[in-house]
Amino acid sequence: MSNNMTAGAHTPVRAEEHSPGYWRVTFDNPPLNLYDPEVETALAEAVDRLENDPGVKVVVFDSAVPEFFMAHLNLGRVAEFGKGMPTWFDIVGRLGTARFITVGSVRGRARGIGNEFLLTLDVCFASREKAVLSQLEIGTGIIPGCGGIQRLLRLTGRSRALEIIVSGEDYDADTAALYGWINRAVPDVELDAVVDRFARRVASFDTEALRAVKEIVNEEDPLHSPAELTATHERFAGLLAREAVQERLQQAAKAPAEVIYDLELNMGERLDARS
Repeated sequence: MSNNMTAGAHTPVRAEEHSPGYWRVTFDNPPLNLYDPEVETALAEAVDRLENDPGVKVVVFDSAVPEFFMAHLNLGRVAEFGKGMPTWFDIVGRLGTARFITVGSVRGRARGIGNEFLLTLDVCFASREKAVLSQLEIGTGIIPGCGGIQRLLRLTGRSRALEIIVSGEDYDADTAALYGWINRAVPDVELDAVVDRFARRVASFDTEALRAVKEIVNEEDPLHSPAELTATHERFAGLLAREAVQERLQQAAKAPAEVIYDLELNMGERLDARS
């Protein structure tokens, strides 16, 4: 059974019910799957719908853009998100405490806010050959401002979180799994089957028992609340507003589309050259 909540015009976030209790939410904002205001609006609408359906037990988040799960925040439109990005923090806060289990299925690049989105999910599987994870902000003179520092620290520990954030490098799925950043690296040909089997298995179990497990885990190991992340986001915004950072971003935006695309594909290797 498929219940597409976004039938009709194209939407950058598509949500579909795959079977009773099991939904998929797909990011589809080519060519880079940037986190744009339109993505945020559609994602918020999807979360509203999922929260209001008592039958939802498990939700898988994936991408329809092969090279990008979610490239990063669209810094050229950051003012459109509102001061402090309240909708973003509301979305990830609600997903963290949602009664259903959230699962990331990662192909392509998940950098910056793309990685920060994955960090708020309950479980994450990634393609061994095609997944790339990164907190790239340091190469632009800013810092992760949407939960990346706190949530990486929680998952990987101090030294590895520092390595990831201050290097700005791209990390493959095997390294991410070794660091505790994701649950498991899976051969690409097996990723869809592994995620689907996990989701269908979870969806077969008792709703109240699943809810109790997640509530107890959150009580024992609580996620940082939006309010707790506010100070970091303010420091992110202050660094972003600096003249040198804005000049760098404006200069990069003037590059031809093919140059920008190549840069986005190989960001981890190019950060030094951009500094």
